[in-house]
Amino acid sequence: MSNPDELLVAISAAVESERSNQMSLTVVVGGAVITGRLAPEAVWRERVAEVLKDSDRLGPFAGVFSRDPRGSGPGRDEAPTHLHFHLARILQGSLGIPETGGMYRVAIKDVSAWSVGDLSYSDR
Repeated sequence: MSNPDELLVAISAAVESERSNQMSLTVVVGGAVITGRLAPEAVWRERVAEVLKDSDRLGPFAGVFSRDPRGSGPGRDEAPTHLHFHLARILQGSLGIPETGGMYRVAIKDVSAWSVGDLSYSDR
């Protein structure tokens, strides 16, 4: 989308303000279908930093996610520009990748279609 969908921006802002991770969403970005739960950016960053910190090779990158580049925390006046998914999967045919769910950051302006809720998949 050349202009971010205002409803999608509002959903992201609500997730940010509530600090909740209960909103399920499915989006299409560059032809890929991503489905999962949204998380507030600060919570998402914290979780990514935890995962990286536990890695021997990637530990030095944990600090990048620990710092908020916009500063000052959740009370910012700026509209969200990204969706932060956790427990998310990229749907490919009957497979969800990764099987256990991943952490994805998606620019709202790049979303071409979306739906509220998780899409399920099966091997039936």
